Amino acid sequence: MTSHVIPALSLALISVALPALADGDAANGEKEFRKCKSCHSISSSDENLVKGGKTGPNLYGVVGRTAGTYEGFKYGDDIVAAGEAGLVWDQAKLAEYIADPKAFLQATLDDKSAKSKMTFKMAKGAEDVAAYLATFSE
Repeated sequence: MTSHVIPALSLALISVALPALADGDAANGEKEFRKCKSCHSISSSDENLVKGGKTGPNLYGVVGRTAGTYEGFKYGDDIVAAGEAGLVWDQAKLAEYIADPKAFLQATLDDKSAKSKMTFKMAKGAEDVAAYLATFSE
């Protein structure tokens, strides 16, 4: 009886923990994205879907994009280096970056001096924003 409880408990704990890392609520993310609009827009080639600032890159199609590669935007060296090293945004990585951009780049590049031009940290709701942004990606 005890031998069945431990694996079942472990599986339950893992299944509860994993969705928090990668999944989010796109509807909540749409609301949370209001905090991002001062710097970022979401525009396809023929339509401005979410009007926003131009301090940050356009986030249309960001999920699936190599980091630091949106044409016409001047990125910081470290995000470009991360992209050159193979970083392609998926929901989980994007959520981690949104939560703490500097810490994410330091860990990704294994470089304590790495920094991000994005200084905003979203301690709560980053998974939701990543899920929302995924709705604008192929």
